[in-house]
Amino acid sequence: MKKTLAALVAVTTIASSLAVAPAAKAGDGGAIAAGVAGGLLGGAIAGARPAPVYVAPAPVYVEEAPCRWVRERFWDGYGWRFRRIQVCD
Repeated sequence: MKKTLAALVAVTTIASSLAVAPAAKAGDGGAIAAGVAGGLLGGAIAGARPAPVYVAPAPVYVEEAPCRWVRERFWDGYGWRFRRIQVCD
């Protein structure tokens, strides 16, 4: 629907400016002003839409599992090393 309305406004704007263009002369500012006014009016109609509204998301409550960090000794093929891993119950 929005694309159809935008296309209709664009066609109307172009048609109104072309209808005025043949009568325009180099020294005639009135016809050019009418074309500019038609373009501005068409742009205002096409751009007249409500501003986006921010809506905060609903709060989410997550129950955290009791987790802890422990040091673990492991063999890497060359020797014993230590690493920290997280253990959750």
